[in-house]
Amino acid sequence: MDLKYLLMQMDAKVATVTINRPDKGNALAPQVLDEIAALFTSIAGRDDINVVVFTGGEKYFSAGFDLNEIRQLEKVSNEAYIDLFHRAYRAILFCPQPVICAVGGAAIAGGFDLTMMCDIRYASERAKFGQREIVLSLTPIMDPLWRIIGLGRAKEVALTGRIYDAYEAEKMGYVSKVFPEGKLLESVSAIAREMASYDHGCLKETKQLTHKLLNEDLDGAMRIQEWLFRSYIGSDDNHRRIDALQAKLAAARKK
Repeated sequence: MDLKYLLMQMDAKVATVTINRPDKGNALAPQVLDEIAALFTSIAGRDDINVVVFTGGEKYFSAGFDLNEIRQLEKVSNEAYIDLFHRAYRAILFCPQPVICAVGGAAIAGGFDLTMMCDIRYASERAKFGQREIVLSLTPIMDPLWRIIGLGRAKEVALTGRIYDAYEAEKMGYVSKVFPEGKLLESVSAIAREMASYDHGCLKETKQLTHKLLNEDLDGAMRIQEWLFRSYIGSDDNHRRIDALQAKLAAARKK
């Protein structure tokens, strides 16, 4: 795939996708969104990728909408641009492989929305988060935000347009962990490589499970989880991994 605004590197079944428009703070011009939608759609069909790391590098994530582009829109001519945003969002959110977001700098408005579509978020100390749509007289993405941090907190984020630092985002449960500045990608890559060593199908099914359960009652959720567990327990890969773990534990006891 011919990419101008994204970089992609492969290592140990981990695809690291980096937004690469540093001169504009990785602002989301239509061409950037189009590449995100196309690349994540392509990744979805690849069996050699178990985990995706989505980042803007150690200094940036994305400053959000390209305001020069937004300013040119009219109500009668905004359909294509809005569709492009949501194609990019959905390509990340419904990517079968787990997507880890590594946020090295500001993730604002549309940039914040991209982080919201990922499964796990890690941040550098220099990261900042803000859903700033309300400031621009735009309505925000509330779902899946409320599923991540709860409805009350999501209302605060959306209605105030406030910018939060990395530790505030961690405290509210939006970010899983904050790493020292300059250590983000190294730390997240180690987590991603360990995840990528797990069974490809099991990773995808577990992610899909998180989407399915949200609309089920408790009995239905338990039945889905029981069925899925049955389909994996006793498999050859399950046996192999148990044997490997037991051998590792036995070796550790001998030391």
